Amino acid sequence: MSAPGGRAALPPVVHHPAYSADMPAGHRFPMGKYAALAQVLIDEELVPENGFSRPEPASFADLAAVHDPAYVRQVFDQTVPREVERRIGLPITRSVADRARAATGGTILAARLALEHGLACNTAGGSHHAGPDGGAGFCTFNDVAVAARMLLDEGAVRQVLVVDCDVHQGDGTARIFAHEPRAFTFSMQGEKNYPVRRAVSDLDIELPDGTTDGPYLARLADALPGLMERVRPDLVFYIAGVDPHADDRLGRLSLSDEGLVARDAYVLENCLPYAPVAGVIGGGYDRDIEALAKRHATLHRAAAQAWPNGLLMQR
Repeated sequence: MSAPGGRAALPPVVHHPAYSADMPAGHRFPMGKYAALAQVLIDEELVPENGFSRPEPASFADLAAVHDPAYVRQVFDQTVPREVERRIGLPITRSVADRARAATGGTILAARLALEHGLACNTAGGSHHAGPDGGAGFCTFNDVAVAARMLLDEGAVRQVLVVDCDVHQGDGTARIFAHEPRAFTFSMQGEKNYPVRRAVSDLDIELPDGTTDGPYLARLADALPGLMERVRPDLVFYIAGVDPHADDRLGRLSLSDEGLVARDAYVLENCLPYAPVAGVIGGGYDRDIEALAKRHATLHRAAAQAWPNGLLMQR
C-alpha cells in the first residue's frame, strides 16, 4: 500500500509466525498475544493483508555479540541448565529457542527499516532482562541490545538511545551497555517491581505503586525532551510495555487505556523530530489475550498516527 509520492501509507511492521511458541498448558506467560496482536493490526487495517515484513532469525554470531557464547549455545542446543530455565521462567524447548531467535531478528529488521523509512515497529521484542550472562524474567535473548550492537559495530549508527517504558527495569540492557558510551539506556519503572537486584541505567526513573496517568506522563515529560537534546541519537529503540496498565497482573501501576495512548504518542512526538524510531512491544500480562493484544496495538496505532502527521524527521 503506497501513498502519493511513493511512500508507504503505513509504517513498516515486522511479524513472524514463530513469535508464538508452543507452551505448556496453563503457563503464566501469555504467548498467545503475538498472533492475536498481528490479527488486531490486520483487522484495524494498520497492516495490509500479507503486509508484514518477515525477519530472518538472529544468528549465533549476532547473539553471542552481547550474550555469553556458552549460554547462546545452550539455547541453540536446548541444554540450558534447569536453574537457568527457572530464572528465565520459560522452558527452553526448540520452539521457545526459535521464537527468541525470530523475535530478535524482528527487532534487527525493525531497526533497519526505521533507518530506511524513519519509523518501524515489531510485534514482539523488548526482552530487556536478558543480560551478558544469559536470560531472565521471561527474556531469552535481549533483542534490542543485539540490534543496537549490530548497528553500532557496522557503523550504521554512531549513537543509540533506548527509551524503556516497560514497568520493569531494563536491567539486562543496562548491564550489556554499562561500558558502551554510544548506547544510552533510559528506563522508567515501578520502584517496587521486578527485578529486586537492580542494574544502573544511564537514567532510571522510579515510580511508586499506583502511579496514575498524570504523574506518569509528567515524569516522562521531565526527562525525554532533554534527553533527545543531550544524547542526539541516530536511532531510538522504544520499548512500549503495556504492563504499567491498571489491569496488568504484574504491573502495580495504574495507567488507563488513555494514559498508554498519550504515552506512546508523546514518545513518538518527541523522538521522531530527532531520529528514526524502532518500536517493540515489551511486557504485558493480562490473562485476557484479546484485551492484551488490543492494548499492545496502542504502539502501532500511535505509529500510524505519527506517519502522516508530519512528525517524522526530515530525511
